[in-house]
Amino acid sequence: MSPNVTLLTYTPLPELNIASAAKLCYSPANISTIREGLTEEKVAGFVDMLSEIGHESPIEHASFTFGIEGVSRSFLAQITRHRIASFSVQSQRYVAEAAFEYVIPPEIENIPQAKAEYIRAMNEDQEHYNNLTDILMEKHYKDMINEGMDEKTAKKNASKKAIEDARFVLPNACNTKMICTMNARSLKNFFAHRCCNRAQWEIRDVACQMLKLVIEVAPHLFSKCGPRCLYGKCPEGKMSCGKQKEVKEYFYNLGIRS
Repeated sequence: MSPNVTLLTYTPLPELNIASAAKLCYSPANISTIREGLTEEKVAGFVDMLSEIGHESPIEHASFTFGIEGVSRSFLAQITRHRIASFSVQSQRYVAEAAFEYVIPPEIENIPQAKAEYIRAMNEDQEHYNNLTDILMEKHYKDMINEGMDEKTAKKNASKKAIEDARFVLPNACNTKMICTMNARSLKNFFAHRCCNRAQWEIRDVACQMLKLVIEVAPHLFSKCGPRCLYGKCPEGKMSCGKQKEVKEYFYNLGIRS
């Protein structure tokens, strides 16, 4: 299973919204007339100017919401480090993993022996999860019945309580899905770090898909995004991937103009 990203919604006319905020900062215009005279050319000029002078706060007035699926819980731990964002994640506390799907890293996928070992580990985790769920559910059900709860309610509540603890044996590979919202300023920072070849493969895949989607709806805003090596010396030093030429070609094809 590979990551799949969908752009669900975004601020209407994101670049015009940003240009309006920028214009307010630099002119005596009133709110009611702030958008007057903002032609497509002037909007692009404002957006480019903000990038050039490093005035990034107006960029926060545009937000983008993504649906992300086919990713692992390991990915979840990474993306939530980007704190200026909103996340809604499918809960293992309330959603039972009766037959959980999982992500197989490409390096493991390409080695038959490693893949077989990996799948065996996933099957064992599923078995442990199922057994723990059954054991815990039986215990909680009995306790709830003894406390006077009716059978239907006891069964439902016991199941929820059981999977709350059984989930602890589930692996980082376990598949999850989420809805994520970031403003444009946070996205630019996200792309700078996560589109880099040094980023972990899964979050890099997602970041590149996200960049491809937003550049289609806000081309001026995101025309100079991507890893920092596109705009100068690679900041990774000795840890550099050494593929700056290939990286520049890839992002040029996405519409990035370094």
